[in-house]
Amino acid sequence: MPRLAAASLAGTAIEFYDFFVYGTAAALILGPLFFPTFSPVAGTLAAFATFGVGFVARPLGSVLFGHIGDRRGRRPVLVASLLLTGASTVAVGCVPTYDSIGVIAPLLLLVLRFLQGLGLGGEWGGAVLLTVEHAPAERRALWSSFPQVGPALGFLLANGVVLGLSSTLTEAQFAAWGWRVPFWAAGVLAVVGLWLRSSLTESPSFLQIDDHARVPLAEVVRNHWRLLLLTGGGLAIGYAIFYAVTTWSLAYGTEQLGVSRGVMLTCIMGAVLVKGALTPLMALLGDRYGRRPLCLAGCTAAALWMFPMVALLATGAPLPMFLGFLGAMLAFITMFAVIAAYLPELYEPRVRCTGAAVGYNLGGVVGGALTPIVATALAEQGGRVPWGVAAYLTAIALLSLGCFALLPETRPVRVGAAAEAPAG
Repeated sequence: MPRLAAASLAGTAIEFYDFFVYGTAAALILGPLFFPTFSPVAGTLAAFATFGVGFVARPLGSVLFGHIGDRRGRRPVLVASLLLTGASTVAVGCVPTYDSIGVIAPLLLLVLRFLQGLGLGGEWGGAVLLTVEHAPAERRALWSSFPQVGPALGFLLANGVVLGLSSTLTEAQFAAWGWRVPFWAAGVLAVVGLWLRSSLTESPSFLQIDDHARVPLAEVVRNHWRLLLLTGGGLAIGYAIFYAVTTWSLAYGTEQLGVSRGVMLTCIMGAVLVKGALTPLMALLGDRYGRRPLCLAGCTAAALWMFPMVALLATGAPLPMFLGFLGAMLAFITMFAVIAAYLPELYEPRVRCTGAAVGYNLGGVVGGALTPIVATALAEQGGRVPWGVAAYLTAIALLSLGCFALLPETRPVRVGAAAEAPAG
C-alpha cells in the first residue's frame, strides 16, 4: 500500500501541476499576450474562459477513460491520461502569441486546454480507484487520501516555479519567454510519472468482475443518475473554494488591489500547503466517523466563512489574506479528504470508474469552470470589498450542503467489511 499510494500521489501531483500551471498563467500573463485588444479586465475574463474549457472537458475525459477503466482495467487509464495531459501542457508552452499569429493563438490555447482537461478527467478515477480497491476497508479513506494530496503538491510545484521565475526575471523577460518554462517542465515530469507507474498492478476488484458493463456510461445514467447529480452538486463548493482562492483571488489581488505577485502567491501557497498536510488526518476522521458527516461539516464551514474570507482578502494585507485563504482551505479539505473513498463506495465495481469520475468532474464544471469568470465579473461591479463574490460562494456552499444531506453513508460498519456494493 505505501508504494501504491506513493505512485498514485506522484501521478496526480504531476497531472494537477499541468492543470494548475495554466490557471496561474491565466491569472497573471495570458490575457495581455493572447487577448491584447481587450481591456485588462476583459483580457483576464477571456483567459479565464479558456481556463474554464478544461473543466468542461473533464467530464468528457471521465466518460472516455472511465469506459476504458471499467472495460479494460484501471492501470491503462493512468498511463494514457498522463501522456495526454503532459503532451498538451508542453504544447501550450510552444504556442506563439497573438502578436505572432493573430487569432489562431487563442484558438490553439483553447484546443490544448481542452486536451488537458480530457486527460485530467481520466486521471483522478484511475489513480483513486487503483488505491481504493487495493486498500483494507477500515483504512480506505486514509489510503485513498494520498492521491488527494497530489493536487496540493501539483499546485505548490506549479506556483513555486512561477514564483521563482517571476522573482528572478524582469517583467519583460517573464512576458517574452519565462512564462513558457513551467509548461515545458511538464514533459520531464510526465516521464517521471510514467516510470513510477510502470510497476503498478491491476486492481483486485476489477480482476474479480465476471460481467463487465458493455457501455458503462449508459448503465450509470440509467441506474445511478440521481447519484451523479447529487455528487456533482455536492462537490461544486470544493472546486469553487479552491479556484476562488488559487485563481480568482490571484488576479484580483494583483490587478485590483495592487498587491505584488510574490505576496499573493506566497499567501495562497501557504494555505494550500497546510491543506495538503492535513489531508491524511481528515481522512482518518472519515474512517472513524464516516464520509458524510465530514462532507456536511465542510459545506457548513464554507457557507459560514465566505464573507469573512472576502473581507480579509480586500484588506490587501498579507496576514489577513493568508488567514482568509487558510479558513477556506480547511473547509475544503474537510470534504475532499474523504471524497476519494466516498465516491467509489457509492457505485458497484462494474461501473465504478465511470460513475465516480463523472460525478467528480461534474462538480468541476459547476464550481471550477464558472467561479473565476463569475467572481471576476462580480468583483468588477462591486466596490472595494466584492461582497457579490462572497454571496455567490455561499450560495454554492448551501447547494452542496443540500446535496450531501441527500446522499447515504458508505463507511463499512464492521472493521474488515468488504463494502463493495453501494451503501444506499
